[in-house]
Amino acid sequence: MSIILIGLGAGLGASLRFLATTLIKQHTKQNFPWATLLINLSGAFLLGILVGLQIPTLLYKILGIGLLGGFTTFSTLNVELLTLRRNKQLEVVPYALATYLGGPLALFGGLLLSSLS
Repeated sequence: MSIILIGLGAGLGASLRFLATTLIKQHTKQNFPWATLLINLSGAFLLGILVGLQIPTLLYKILGIGLLGGFTTFSTLNVELLTLRRNKQLEVVPYALATYLGGPLALFGGLLLSSLS
């Protein structure tokens, strides 16, 4: 049963990622991959909240592994890093730093926020 619920959460998360990416790209109209950065950082933040709240295991599987696993995207991040590098765009370094430093910071921020309740 868990695998079905995780799969449903992942499908919903991927759909939300597609919707968020579409909306963010419509508003930014830049070559910088803002959509993936914002999605991955918000996903890390929300995961921090879930971990900090110590929710029941099944709910964590559905929301953390399924929904947020489907929402965030490591593969797109790496393709975008490669594309920026191939195009010799200077944004490759800030994008990598914002992701690889910002992700753990966002997770920690979510943990801190959840501990306030």
